[in-house]
Amino acid sequence: METSEEILDKLKHLDTISSELEVPAEKRFEMVREAAAYADQFISGLKTAKCFSEREAASMAISDKRSTLPELLNLYQKEVIGTGIIAPSGKHFGYIPAGGIFSSAIADFIAAVTNPYAGVHYASPGAANIENAVVNWLKSAFSFPENAVGNLTSGGSVSNLVAFAAARDKYQIKNGIIPKSVVYLTEQVHHSAQKALRIIGLEDVIIRYIPIDEHFKMITSELEEQVKQDLKEGLHPFLVIGTAGTTDTGAVDPLDDIADIAEKYQLWYHVDAAYGGFFILTSKKDLFKGIERADSIIVDPHKSMFIPYGLAAVLIKDKMAVLHSNAYSGNYMQDAAGDEMIKSPANLSLELTRHFRGLRLWLPLQIHGVEPFRACLEEKLWLVKYFRIKMAALGFELGPEPDLSISYFRYPFKKDAEEKNKQLMVEIHRDGDVYFSSTVLHNQFVIRIAALSFRSKKETIDESVEMIQRCLKKL
Repeated sequence: METSEEILDKLKHLDTISSELEVPAEKRFEMVREAAAYADQFISGLKTAKCFSEREAASMAISDKRSTLPELLNLYQKEVIGTGIIAPSGKHFGYIPAGGIFSSAIADFIAAVTNPYAGVHYASPGAANIENAVVNWLKSAFSFPENAVGNLTSGGSVSNLVAFAAARDKYQIKNGIIPKSVVYLTEQVHHSAQKALRIIGLEDVIIRYIPIDEHFKMITSELEEQVKQDLKEGLHPFLVIGTAGTTDTGAVDPLDDIADIAEKYQLWYHVDAAYGGFFILTSKKDLFKGIERADSIIVDPHKSMFIPYGLAAVLIKDKMAVLHSNAYSGNYMQDAAGDEMIKSPANLSLELTRHFRGLRLWLPLQIHGVEPFRACLEEKLWLVKYFRIKMAALGFELGPEPDLSISYFRYPFKKDAEEKNKQLMVEIHRDGDVYFSSTVLHNQFVIRIAALSFRSKKETIDESVEMIQRCLKKL
């Protein structure tokens, strides 16, 4: 058994080594300056940097070798920023782009340094209040009642999971009733919906794919007929999913009409507004009529509020259903037991330990206000209109007039049009100056533009059109 002297010697030795983790003030300032210089260089270079590289990244294996921060920033620039898609670029038109506004990065820095535990109100009342303030702002934006609950999640997939678990528990979808229970959606729904159903134990429910019209919207008359038929056959309809901004085309389903049917047949009505939801702040507000009637909605600030990846939200009207799914406790949390349940975000989702996400939207809204976000979204609507005019002038075929900021196009080659449009996509990726992606609609290969970055401007559209012309000439 060690003596007190031996223990003290050991603690002294370990303290010398472990103290390296507490970086002294002078070194902290130096590291912040180095990181700030890198951030400035990165942001300043976005306009001229290629948006996409097909180069594979080198191994980023961790070793015992120590490196300086400048060395690691150089490695990061080469192997992370220099490969794949530069998501914060204004030239990222491929998927639903991430934002990356600087004030949100500052919020993340502050949240990481101070590291409050926002999951339980007792542990950090101020942090929990910020999370709840963001949820309350979202409820106001979507005209949800004050007594609705909400949670800030890592993404739309987790948001869907939280909402569907609440629907499952409210309607008691378990055991033998699962194979007779019915969910209604369209082929345009995001795949995270089917994934969430499987994860929460509803893999064996019946999924009805309701037909869509020429604008890729759910045909509500077909929905009602299918519900009637299922009831007649003794099945158990319980959930209908509408989309406010599909991933492929940005289409917004007839939300109000779906709400009528959901009310009539007592279905849980869920709206996936992950991409399109915040366009409710723009001139497109009328498209979202009926979203306030949903039982649950999801929205992603890391999409159309330009926040870095990792901030989504779910709003749900039935508080008790959410608490039934998520509220548990343990003896070690007895000091927090006196808090009102809904003040603690951990009671409203599957996460107990969680990042302090609320600050990354709360701080930008407090600094900038809402108007710049509204203007950015409105700008993207007009950029897509401008892009479509330019592409039509080049002879491209265009999809229908889009609801939001996603559209698609293809070139009418006289021969082998399908294969040549695929080749055109290859050339666009090979060029890499601006990034687009593709999809298949009506059994045809098409190229998509998803304009959502706050850095995308009229000049960015001009640059993208010039790149497409370059690539077209190669064919």
